[in-house]
Amino acid sequence: MSVNYVNLDKSDNFKKLLETPVCQIKEELSSDRIKKYSASAGAGLVYNFAGKKVNNTILTLLQGLADEQQLIEKYKLLLNGDVINTGEKRMVLHHHTRGMKLDDVVSEGQDMTKFYDGEKKKIYDFAKKVHNKEILGSTGKPFDTVVQVGIGGSDLGPRAIYLALKNYNKPVLNAHFIANVDPDDANNVLSSLNFETTLFVLVSKSGTTQETLTNQKFVLNKMEKANISGLVPLKHFVSVTSATSPLAADTNYLSSFFIDNNIGGRFSSSSAVGGCILSLALGPEIFERFLSGAREADKQALNSNIFENAALLDALIGVYENNVLNMKNTAVIPYSESMSRFPAHLQQLDMESNGKSVNRFGDRVSYSTGVSIFGEPGTNSQHSFFQYIHQATSIIPVQFIGFRKPQIDADMEYQGSTSGKKLNANLVAQMTAMGVGKDDENKNKNFDGERPTSLLHADQLTPETMGAILAHFENKVMFQGFTWNINSFDQEGVQLGKLLANKVLNNQMDDVLKSYADLMI
Repeated sequence: MSVNYVNLDKSDNFKKLLETPVCQIKEELSSDRIKKYSASAGAGLVYNFAGKKVNNTILTLLQGLADEQQLIEKYKLLLNGDVINTGEKRMVLHHHTRGMKLDDVVSEGQDMTKFYDGEKKKIYDFAKKVHNKEILGSTGKPFDTVVQVGIGGSDLGPRAIYLALKNYNKPVLNAHFIANVDPDDANNVLSSLNFETTLFVLVSKSGTTQETLTNQKFVLNKMEKANISGLVPLKHFVSVTSATSPLAADTNYLSSFFIDNNIGGRFSSSSAVGGCILSLALGPEIFERFLSGAREADKQALNSNIFENAALLDALIGVYENNVLNMKNTAVIPYSESMSRFPAHLQQLDMESNGKSVNRFGDRVSYSTGVSIFGEPGTNSQHSFFQYIHQATSIIPVQFIGFRKPQIDADMEYQGSTSGKKLNANLVAQMTAMGVGKDDENKNKNFDGERPTSLLHADQLTPETMGAILAHFENKVMFQGFTWNINSFDQEGVQLGKLLANKVLNNQMDDVLKSYADLMI
């Protein structure tokens, strides 16, 4: 399959979009539009874009842009194992961890689907033995708690998914996460744990991540100082790492599970990075259902018709807002407390992927790429930064996420409605207010409207739905990167900070570094 990688500003359809009159939400919004402007996202998840500043003319041009930039063809090449990550000269295979592929892909002499399936089976077998009390702590007690020690993609995604699903299915093991190298983080988690019944999952693909190894040493030191008879600290650890890392060669761990260089950290939640702790905490069956939902969304993303491909449509509308309407921020607001940490995961997923200023070939681009992501759950956020969204001079598109039913069937009625109804009534009200606004002679009470919104919605936040939501945003980021002709799969901006931090710690500083260091160290 042959494709052309072309900058966005060379696209004929993009040039036409720049010349097309902007759609006015207040003029377009209607009950028919709300029913019509929806696209399936897989696994019961639906993307409604009636509140966006698009009409049939703009959508036709966005379809043309998708075809012109060959977005589906590039997705297929990614699935087939082309070297999509040009910066690091690697394939991009996170879809394969949930069984989504077109052809077999071989890397370093092994079939990658078999590799991912094999590691998943190892994790499932290990988790079942822990749950059945066949694997015990070093003092002979069963595990009741699991703690993931990792940072970035080894923390944000798995933590967000655990929190999203722990109310759906009571955890088999209670899960905690240690990420920040700030000692207060580890101390806070460890203070409430029983070391004899706690299992730690150390996650570092390279086996050399400074913060993660420091936190591991912190945990081991705490365990040793506890002076518990018979406690062997490393026999309470498993590692998730690459087969060639220093951790893989250490036989002191209870077990090791492997990941590979074809999956970036922020895309690793469906690999062993997320699979290990989620299988231990929630059970292999729940994790398998999560993967199934992600796989459904991945399949949906192959559809070339934007009206039948929510991730592609969401991506294209985002490009239109960024590059035509000059909107550089997006708020992601889940009306679900269970998804409280999901916006934090999306910050890394989106901003680390598409915060680039050169194209795939290293040439500087002349247009905006990426957006700034922020968010908190509704309704809390309504009483926080929604004032800015409603009435500030800058316009920020909002992506709402909502569910018809709560995860826990234990609601109550107050003042004529349940808590769940009040939650969704607020969601509906906010979407309407942002789109149509309110005219008032008192300008302090006037709302211009024309704030773009979209809604990802489903009946309930289930493992399948959560998998589809994760895959939707992963695929959205991928399609936007292809549209902008950038490499969404490396992260050189992370590396420079690591390099300079090591210079500070090794006392190899220039004047600027030393001056800043004098303020803090």
